[in-house]
Amino acid sequence: MTNTFHPTGATEAAHRVRDVLGAGPVVVLTGAGISTDSGIPDYRGPDSPPRRPMTYQEFVGDAAFRRHYWARNHVGWRHVAATAPNDGHRALAELERAGLVSGVITQNVDTLHDAAGSRNVIDLHGRYDRVVCLGCRAVTGRAELAVRLTDLNPGFAEEVADVEVAPDADAVLASTAHFRVADCSDCGGVLKPDIVYFGENVPRPRVEEAYAMVDGAAGLLVVGSSLTVFSGRRFVKRAVGQDHPVVILNRGPTRADDAATLTVGLGCSEVLRALADGHTARRGSP
Repeated sequence: MTNTFHPTGATEAAHRVRDVLGAGPVVVLTGAGISTDSGIPDYRGPDSPPRRPMTYQEFVGDAAFRRHYWARNHVGWRHVAATAPNDGHRALAELERAGLVSGVITQNVDTLHDAAGSRNVIDLHGRYDRVVCLGCRAVTGRAELAVRLTDLNPGFAEEVADVEVAPDADAVLASTAHFRVADCSDCGGVLKPDIVYFGENVPRPRVEEAYAMVDGAAGLLVVGSSLTVFSGRRFVKRAVGQDHPVVILNRGPTRADDAATLTVGLGCSEVLRALADGHTARRGSP
């Protein structure tokens, strides 16, 4: 039976989370909900508008889809690049330095855990700031590609600057028919963001690395993920199979609530900050 906790505030929630997870170290699985306080919207939050991400099959199978994606990404990636870590990201980095968190498995592509100072991070679904060629597999920086796309499409990003941006650095644009796409500068192949699309599998070595992180931890803390896709939910199943406690911190229900030891329906930033501050206060006590 799910142990759903309805705390009066973040401090009470942090105490309960700490009681369930113990001294750790724990591994943390994060989703888009941890980045909403940084200004990056999520896909499935209670107040999120309906969105339909492009699939891998659409991207690789149709040049028009690729053109549409790169036009939107040419605008959207700048918004993500301009964001900064919030208190939740910073709190997790502090907890890692204190030895209470062994590492972070993130479903996000925004790189904000790195920016906050977390050292042991697995980017499960890739990173928005890299681009890979589907032909020769060369990897380049997204900023480098931006220069080429700007040369091919002068003024395009500035003309559509006020847009809605999605978690994967996509942007909602009405028309992209005249956008020009850049090919790989090495082999002329198709360029794709180094992001795992819907319909695409997470590379197996990356999954095994994440499994090993879960196996070596004393528990699992899920933060800001609805666990709708199996890509993240599998780690809850892994932890439960080893009788490790699982705590889910998410504003809305998730697809793994029934498997969790404890679920807390509060915002990520305030509870994580209370966890970090509570550890600092206890460490400073005589």
